[in-house]
This record gives sequence, structure tokens and C-alpha cells, in this order.
Amino acid sequence: MIFCSLYSGSSGNSMFVATDKVKILIDAGLPGKKIDEALKQINQEPTNLNGIFITHEHSDHVKGVGVLSRKYDIPIYANGDTWAAMESSIGKIKEHNIKVIDKRSITQIEDMSIKAFNIPHDAVSPTGYTISDSKKSISVATDFGTFTREIYDNIKDSEVILLESNHDVNMLKFGPYPYTLKRRILSEIGHLSNDDCGNAIVELVKCDSNKKVILGHLSNTNNQPDLAYQTVLNVLNENGIKQQKDIILTMANRHNPSSYIEI
Repeated sequence: MIFCSLYSGSSGNSMFVATDKVKILIDAGLPGKKIDEALKQINQEPTNLNGIFITHEHSDHVKGVGVLSRKYDIPIYANGDTWAAMESSIGKIKEHNIKVIDKRSITQIEDMSIKAFNIPHDAVSPTGYTISDSKKSISVATDFGTFTREIYDNIKDSEVILLESNHDVNMLKFGPYPYTLKRRILSEIGHLSNDDCGNAIVELVKCDSNKKVILGHLSNTNNQPDLAYQTVLNVLNENGIKQQKDIILTMANRHNPSSYIEI
């Protein structure tokens, strides 16, 4: 399997996942042209995509999905509530490319299995995904305020995990956002902080070490890559978990493809 974060951050998100027979995107939250460029940077053609799976309807996850679907005739997969919430913003989609999946469903495309699971976020029906080829698994879990048992159960066995490390709590509290937005981000249906991300990884490593964990969906205003990485690393060190020995920890880039991984 192949995983590559094309873009990850509060300004837009899209991930590429492939097996021997299938190629998909998780989200398309930037203009279609940007996603075209990113795919070509990793020697992939958008014409070969078998589908785009949507986590939720917020613009930093769906901005380019309509354009890509119309341009390359790509199916879009999302649960019914998410379809209803994003339909007006993504434009007209050909009927055969509207793929409504059930919550907590498993979608099989050739040799790829895509399992959806619920996450706590302030969207109508937000979803994480674990993608498998029956031998290896890759998980994407961002945009959630609480690391729930459901998230843990669905990503704990994956060899590669992209996990949200959205904000530094002090930068958020003393930053420029209005109070109501700060409360939303800090809530149980907001976003995961660097410290909480570190604690989540500790739980995952207790289950199974030798994982590759990619920190993603960083806030542009309330976080910095070096700060997120070091904060998570400090939490891991405090719990006796060693970088490169027990876990491989990397960062997803906001502006360019990164973390190209083959497993």
C-alpha cells in the first residue's frame, strides 16, 4: 500500500492512498488545480483515481471535490448526512458519481477495503477512515475534539496513522480568535491539542509499537510544526516511548506532498 499526505492543515486537506489495484483520495479540500499539481508531484495521475472519500462537509475538506469529480469523472463517497450538508457547495455531480455510504460502513473496491467510523466534531456526521488491502492498514483521523474508544478501536491495528495535532492550548487561549471560536476548538467536538495527540499516541503504542504516526491538520494560527512535534515527543518520552525505536513520528506538510510511505 501507498500513503501520501498531499496537503494537511487548517487551510486544506487531501490524502492519497493506493493498493495494487485502487487509488483514492481522502478529502479534497483545496482547489482542484492544487490537487492536480500535488498528484503529479508524486507521479500519480488524477485520471486514475477510483474515488474520493469525504470525512465531513467543512470547506477545508471539500473545496475541490466537485471540480475533480466533474473533470475526471470520479465517484464521491460520503454518508447521507454529509452529502446533504455539502451538496450545495460542491456543485452539480453526475448521478453515477454520487455514492452514498452508511455510517460505520465498509466499502470494498477491488482489493481495497475502506472502513468508516464516527468521530466527535461539529459537523453533521464526521467520519474517519481505515483503509486496508487485507494485509496492511492505514488510518486517517483528524478533526475531532476527543480521542474516543471508537477511534482507538478503528485505528489501533494500522501500520500508518495520520492523526490530528491541531493546536497548542496556550497559543489558542492567548491568540486572536474570538472567545466563542476558542470554546468551540477546545470542546469535545472541536479539535485535538498537541498534548492530547501525544496522549492518544501513547495509548496506541501500548497496543502495538512500530507504528508510523504522522501529525496533521495543524492550525495555521494556533500551532507551529516544531512546537507540535516537540510537544508530542515530550509526551512520548515521559511515557518511556522512544522515537525511531518504538514509533516513527513525522509531520504532514501544509503546502506540499509529504510523508510518502510504502508498506
